[in-house]
Amino acid sequence: MRCKTRYCEKPSQLREAAGGATAIGLGFLVGALDRGSCEALYGGTSMVNLVRQQALDAEVAYRGFCFQESDDSAVPVPFNDGYEWGVFLNPHVRRIDLFSAGHTHTAAVTVKVWDAEPPLDDSHQWDEQGEVDFETTTGEVALWTLTVGRAKDVITLAEAGGRWRVRVSCSGRAEVERITRTEGVAHGVERYLVEFWPQDT
Repeated sequence: MRCKTRYCEKPSQLREAAGGATAIGLGFLVGALDRGSCEALYGGTSMVNLVRQQALDAEVAYRGFCFQESDDSAVPVPFNDGYEWGVFLNPHVRRIDLFSAGHTHTAAVTVKVWDAEPPLDDSHQWDEQGEVDFETTTGEVALWTLTVGRAKDVITLAEAGGRWRVRVSCSGRAEVERITRTEGVAHGVERYLVEFWPQDT
C-alpha cells in the first residue's frame, strides 16, 4: 500500500506534524509524515491499494496493439480501424491504441489495477509515458493485436462498467527497434506498465 497523496495542501499542519518538512512549491512531502499523521489530518486512511496485477505477452505486429472494451459490440470503431502510425498512446471510444518501437516482436506487458491514483512508478527508466481516459461497459478489457486478434486473457477492472484513468509507461524502445530491424524477432525487450484506476476516487 502507498500513500494516495504525493503532495499535501495543508502546509501549516504538516509542518507541525512532520517537525518542519521542506517546502516544495505550495506543498510538503507527505513522505515526511507517518501514517497516523496523515490519518489525523485527512480523517481516515490515505493509502492506495493494488487490486490486481497481470502479466501478459503482446504479440506486436506492424508496431501496433491495443486495449479494448471486452464487449466488442460496445466499441464503435474496433481495432485496427483508425490506428495512427507513430502515436505512442492514442485513445478512442472504449479503446486505447499503443504504438511500439519494434515492428514484429513479443512485448512484456504488466497490468496493474488500483483503487485510486498511484504514484508514478520509478522502478525503471521509462522511455515513454502517457495518460488517457478509458470507459468500459462491462468492467473487462481485452488485449488486441493486428495478427492474433483478440488475446485469450481478459483484464478485470471491476464488476460493472465505469470510467477509468490509464497510465502507460514503456521501456526498451531503442533496443527493440534495433533488434527487430537488424536481427529479427525480440521477446520481452520492450516492456510496458499499464495502470488503471477509477476516475471517481
